[in-house]
Amino acid sequence: MIDTLYHLDPVTGLLDRSSTLLMAEELARRCTPDNPERPPPPRDPTGGRLGPLAVLWIDIDRFKQINDSLGHEIGDGVIATLAQRLRERLGGRGELGRMGADEFVCLAPGVRALQAEALAAELAQAIGQVLELADMVLRPTAGIGIALQQAGDSGIELLQRADLAKTASKRAGGNRVVVEGLGSGSWPDAQLQREELVIEQMLHEALADGGLTLHYQPIVDADGQVRVVEALMRCSNPAAPGPGRFIAVAEKTGLIVRLGEWTLMRGCAFARRMREADMPVKVAVNVSRTQLLDDQFSVALNAALLCTRVDARALELELTESLFMDISPSVQSSLAAARELGVGLAIDDFGTGYSCLANLKDIPATKLKLDRAFVSALPEDQRALAVVGAMTRLGQALGMTVTAEGAETQQQLELLWASGVDQVQGFAIAAPMPEEELLVWLRRRQEAT
Repeated sequence: MIDTLYHLDPVTGLLDRSSTLLMAEELARRCTPDNPERPPPPRDPTGGRLGPLAVLWIDIDRFKQINDSLGHEIGDGVIATLAQRLRERLGGRGELGRMGADEFVCLAPGVRALQAEALAAELAQAIGQVLELADMVLRPTAGIGIALQQAGDSGIELLQRADLAKTASKRAGGNRVVVEGLGSGSWPDAQLQREELVIEQMLHEALADGGLTLHYQPIVDADGQVRVVEALMRCSNPAAPGPGRFIAVAEKTGLIVRLGEWTLMRGCAFARRMREADMPVKVAVNVSRTQLLDDQFSVALNAALLCTRVDARALELELTESLFMDISPSVQSSLAAARELGVGLAIDDFGTGYSCLANLKDIPATKLKLDRAFVSALPEDQRALAVVGAMTRLGQALGMTVTAEGAETQQQLELLWASGVDQVQGFAIAAPMPEEELLVWLRRRQEAT
């Protein structure tokens, strides 16, 4: 059933997450729930009727403990072994996909309610066989949620309901099977999870058909020059939610790695284009923890710079302050690799969350971006202005460029310049704009000065 449209997960050899979504939609179209008032469902290519589709969502219990205590290499080995057990026990009765680190989905055509529960029991038994490691013996268990096809169901709807049922099995302590509708979650939960699956599918489509673009917001120096613009992702699908929402879904599903690679490549290409137009302006790109944890991040960064033939100093990475404090070897290695190349590192949204002045002196950042929460309080809140001034002097004393985000009025601009910041970003200067519009804006600004 698997063809060239589908891609396999490298650890397990099963369908990867995006291909599982595609397969679920395909099977939901081909399968038909039982209904005596309708003609029988179409036959599959082998001559048998497909009948209704059952979806089983499998979540390995306490897998995080294995990863945290034994390491990701052993964790991957455990997942590969469990995937092989599931494949062997399923024996061609359906399709298997890997949905996350420790989550699998079984798509079983022609399986009705009692058969689905029996199949879930078989798969749970296969998972539960003793697993011998170098110096210990594991007895894995799993929570399994079941959703059964109803008239008009899409593959996304089936997956969403199976996920809800799986969540109910985990809340009950794991190591059990829950059929949808039997205490498997509230309607608001269902709505939220369905929305996330729809957004995920939308992002896959946008990556495939060019539905993503970057808009750029200028950051102005105290002398009026624009030396950097921040790249901000936009989705052209009119049904897409705001950037904050779809970025959150991309983080949750791991799609942020692909989106991040795309953004690096497009941002570097635009930096090159600006230099060729005699506008030596840096491009700042936001980077997440998921990207930095990926062992291919440095490869993707190097590839973007090499393919676009742009100097590393034309690129700046914006990271939250908590990321600089992250002691994970992968994160620290990725940060070190970026600095070694000459890429600038900016602490984004500074002043919120995990601020730690004692550690600030050890952070390898070249820029400090003050959170917009301080700026939005101006001019009324003089205490906020005092904090802006103090953080500005501190950042500059540590050799960092200090940028204030979120300036929306002329009065805020004047107060920020008076406080000594090096740069300001916000709608008071310019809104984010597409490449062509920004180039025109930059050219006019050059001519005016």
